[in-house]
Amino acid sequence: MEQQQAGGRRKKLRLGDILVQQNVVTEEKLQEALKKQRGSGKKLGEIMVENNITTEEAIGQALSRQLGYKFININGLQIPEKIVKLIKSDIVKKYTAIPLGVDEKNPNVLFVAMADPMDINAIDDFAIITNMQIVPVVSTPRQIRLQIDKYYSSADTKKAADEYAKEREKLLGGGEDEEDYSEDVNNSPIVILVKQMIEQAVRQRTSDIHIEPMENQVRIRYRIDGALYERMTYNPSLLPAITARIKIIGGMDISEKRKPQDGRITQVVDGQEYDIRVSVLPTVYGEKTVMRLTSKTGLTREKSQLGFRPDELKQFDHILANPHGIILVTGPTGSGKSTTLYTALSELNKEDVNIITVEDPVEANIDGINQVHVNVKAELTFAAALRSILRQDPDIIMIGEIRDGETAGIAVQASITGHLVVSTLHTNSTSGSIGRLIDMGVEPYLLADAIVGIIAQRLVRRLCPKCKKKMLATPEQKELLGVPGSKEDVVIYEQAGCDECDQTGFKGRIGVYEIMEITPKLKPYISRKASAEEIKEVALSEGMNTLRMSATKLVFEGITSISEMVRVSFDS
Repeated sequence: MEQQQAGGRRKKLRLGDILVQQNVVTEEKLQEALKKQRGSGKKLGEIMVENNITTEEAIGQALSRQLGYKFININGLQIPEKIVKLIKSDIVKKYTAIPLGVDEKNPNVLFVAMADPMDINAIDDFAIITNMQIVPVVSTPRQIRLQIDKYYSSADTKKAADEYAKEREKLLGGGEDEEDYSEDVNNSPIVILVKQMIEQAVRQRTSDIHIEPMENQVRIRYRIDGALYERMTYNPSLLPAITARIKIIGGMDISEKRKPQDGRITQVVDGQEYDIRVSVLPTVYGEKTVMRLTSKTGLTREKSQLGFRPDELKQFDHILANPHGIILVTGPTGSGKSTTLYTALSELNKEDVNIITVEDPVEANIDGINQVHVNVKAELTFAAALRSILRQDPDIIMIGEIRDGETAGIAVQASITGHLVVSTLHTNSTSGSIGRLIDMGVEPYLLADAIVGIIAQRLVRRLCPKCKKKMLATPEQKELLGVPGSKEDVVIYEQAGCDECDQTGFKGRIGVYEIMEITPKLKPYISRKASAEEIKEVALSEGMNTLRMSATKLVFEGITSISEMVRVSFDS
């Protein structure tokens, strides 16, 4: 009876009222979120998190305080198999709730982590299915979904793979041609398999999914924080169907199996839209597929989230404040250049400024910015697009990448005629970028006049704060850190591995920067085609920090390891 009354009381409470009462959001912000929620079909909490009004953690903590339920971090929590088997996967996914374990004192009480502990239907369903008393604990939707993936989705994926194999056997037994059958992929098991593969990858912070045909198996690997981890293996007979399904949703030619193909998929995962670039390449054992995942919101971040130090942020702002000139962001593929560029553009995106970008492809759509997609077939190359853009009265031009002398020449001309040009270049260091542009055919005296700043960047993996282990640096490590022969102990941290970081020892990444502001002292060196070494020496005397110096600071602060520092600054 008491429980029913509590249920009745809970029913009357609304999330918005709780968040206002707990001072998590203001009444104005609540009304703004409710307005956006109308007609969206989404929950209020989702809308608030999507629009940066509050965070999942803040909502969870507020619910916990108001309802008197415990708020817990369930990442890395071990859930016994017998508990997992109590509830089927469709129920846990439907309610975003997962059973955690029974009360030691009362085995008839089941603790269930819930994103919405006010969901009476979920509590009732769990109670009926398990025939136990349900005690909710509060956790964030993201954490719960991650645990559902860990404990339920791999079983679901295996089930889908098995179902497909059975169906295939049945059909092939009936004498159907395997080749024909591989193209008939609208059967649900494969659709489910591909969808779940993408969802799991997103929740594990994956940047690329590799589907690799091998002699006796199909290997699925996820690139997480820059390193590849094997996640699943399937029977080789599944490959044609998986590839065909990806080709269908990626808008590719399903019958072409001998040529490389590129495609694009848009998928919504947990209320967030993901843009997936697909590349299919024929290999000895079949077609290998790589899917690169980018979230539309992941590319546009606050400057403070990029990992700049206060002094670097000041330099970054100073370079961006230039009314005209060229700003370059350099580094290898996957070093976060696009994120830095998009962040800079969002910062400059004001009503009185006309910003136009030329990209191949457009990685994220930003309101208020005119974005042009390069199309070589239609003869819309970087250079051709740039010429047209200059007649569109731009203030700021963003070029996805300077690849040739023609593009470089137009970029320099545009910057000299009063435009701010931001672009990327595939070079290893700031000083090396000058030589690269001169090699492309840009006159050194024009370049000295045009360029205002170069930022070289890399991404290093952050050590997992839960399990990183403290140690003293060896003489060799001291040398790498630039303190050779130091008599004092130097404390550093190395990776270990725990459930929180999936036994990798790392969690997330942070940017490492080398920012070269083109000062009056540097210009004559650029004009007379000085070597990269000379330019670097002058920049260092002007206060520049190299990638190695920036990465070393992160090692001393215990944010990353020596191996990561060496990896990103090997040539420094």
